[in-house]
Order: sequence, then C-alpha cells, then structure tokens
Amino acid sequence: MIIAILGPTAVGKTALSIALAKKYNAEIINFDAMQVYEKINIGTAKVTKEEMDGVKHHLLSHINLNTNYSVYDYQKEAREIIKKLQNENKNIILVGGTGLYLKATLFDYKFSTGTSYNEYNDLTNEEILNKIKEFDSKDLPHINNRKRLVRLLNKLENKEEITSNGNHLLYKNTIFIGLTTTRDILYDKINKRVESMFDNGLLEEVNSLKSYFNTSKALNTAIGYKEFIAYFNNEKTLKEIKEDIKKNSRHYAKRQYTFFNHQFNLTWFNTNYEDFNKTINEVITYINNHQ
Repeated sequence: MIIAILGPTAVGKTALSIALAKKYNAEIINFDAMQVYEKINIGTAKVTKEEMDGVKHHLLSHINLNTNYSVYDYQKEAREIIKKLQNENKNIILVGGTGLYLKATLFDYKFSTGTSYNEYNDLTNEEILNKIKEFDSKDLPHINNRKRLVRLLNKLENKEEITSNGNHLLYKNTIFIGLTTTRDILYDKINKRVESMFDNGLLEEVNSLKSYFNTSKALNTAIGYKEFIAYFNNEKTLKEIKEDIKKNSRHYAKRQYTFFNHQFNLTWFNTNYEDFNKTINEVITYINNHQ
C-alpha cells in the first residue's frame, strides 16, 4: 500500500505521516523539493530526529547544496526506493508539499533524455510565444507562464512528442490523503511557524550558509532563504525579511492547493489542532475502508 499525504505548508503533514507509518509499519519518502538538500533545516521545516521517532525516512538531506537536483532526478530515486520497499512487502508513505515531484513519481510522467535544453534567456515571453506559433502548435500556454513556454518550445525544437503527460497512475492501491484547514487558521499557523523559525535560529542557520548563496540554486529559490539576499545586501531590515517569508509562504500555500486539486484525486481531512488524534483516527478509518 502507498499512502500519499498532501497539503499546504504548516498543516500537520509530518505529524500525520509519523502516526500512519507506525500504524501500518511503513517507511516514509519525502517529496518536498527543498528538504532533499542538506544543511537547510529550519527554514524548510524539515522533520527532526526526535519527530521521526524511529521511523525510517528516505530522500531527506541527501543532496549537496551546490547540486542542481531536478524533478527527473527525484523521479528516478523515488521509484527505485518504491520498488525496493515493495519487494520487501513494506507499506510506503509519501509526504511533502511539492506536487510535481509526487506526480512525476506515481504517474506515467515522462522526461526525455539526451536532448538539448535551452533557457532562452535572451528572449522575452512574447518572443518565445511567437516562436511556438511558428510550429502551428495548439493549446498555447499563457504568455505569463514562462516555464511552460520554455518547456514547450524546447519540445518543439527537439521534435519531441507533445503528450498530455502523466495521467495514468502506475501503482495500484495508492491512497491520496489531503490535510487542510480554514484559510484564516492556515495563515495564522504559517505566520507563527515563521516566528518560531527565527526563535529557533533561522538567521544563524542562514548566516552559516552565506558562502553557498553564490553557487546554490536551492538557496536562491527556497522560501525562507532567498529572502535573506536583500538583508545581506542591506536593502531590507530583518523585520521586513520576516514579513516577506510569511507573505511568500502564504502565496505558496495557495499555489499548492491549486495544483493538488487539479492533479490528484484526493480526499481532504480538516486538521483538528485541539485534538490531532481525532484527525489521525479519521484518516485511519478512511484508509482501512479503502485498502
């Protein structure tokens, strides 16, 4: 059995994953794109050894900060681990917030290797879109969606097949669980979590990583780290950085909901913050009825 736990940041996924791993004698695979990196712990809300409580975790803190690690790399590693655990008749729990990593792993999401890839840094979005139109391509991405524009133009120029990628689930007996709460509560939890990160040494952690910022793509893109660049450059105060992290985390949570709802057939459960055991028991009852 594979259980995938999704939800926005700060909603309780880690606590649920540990409880379910103990209940079903499972091992956990992380699918958070930033938690795969070593050294960035506080700002990514990475599970601690104490929180793990003896449960084995995979794809956590195993990538050097200077390594450009892609969703393609993750797909290969995650599928290898799933295969190994299934051969050992182990249950598997996937937990994280990067929906694309989960989608690429569990569905028939294909990547082409051996083809060139161009970022088209010298072209505007409009110029990329015009090039795409030269191929008489249908279903054009929005002009503001640069990632999709770049990806599509690469496929067209490499003569790759354009497919509706990744809609077939590869693993039977997979259950998708979503954790949620009201927007007001979620935003309050996010704000308090950021305050807690600073109390627990986020600034000290970031300062210890200063030498990596010039070479690490992860540090320049991860919420909780990238905001400090303006602080190092004396462009913003620490108070402003803290507010930026809160704001970016709230916006990220909104994007997570959109992706999860569009890409996965999942069942949502409201997090009971007063008595989290009730949430755990609700999820366990659901899983037992759908195995």
